[in-house]
Amino acid sequence: MVLVKSKILEQLSDNFPNFLKRDLSNLIEIILSEMENSLKKNERVELRDILTLETRIQKARTSRNPKTNEKIEVPEKKTIHFKMSKKWFKDLNNE
Repeated sequence: MVLVKSKILEQLSDNFPNFLKRDLSNLIEIILSEMENSLKKNERVELRDILTLETRIQKARTSRNPKTNEKIEVPEKKTIHFKMSKKWFKDLNNE
């Protein structure tokens, strides 16, 4: 399942016909930008009964190029950890 802004906008406009599409589009942009800003500040993003997003630091490590078997130093980096809520998991799996 892929979530695309245009599909979200279509669903919102179908469910709320009294709102203008440009207002709904602005709303989506604001929500996504706030989520992005929070993750950049290492804050946790939680959408109740849906999902949780948080940043984690992946330690620096030594890896290797599988083609040449050459060792490569991979620097420390941030990753986003996604966790689905139990309620959403049950809904998606028809339990």
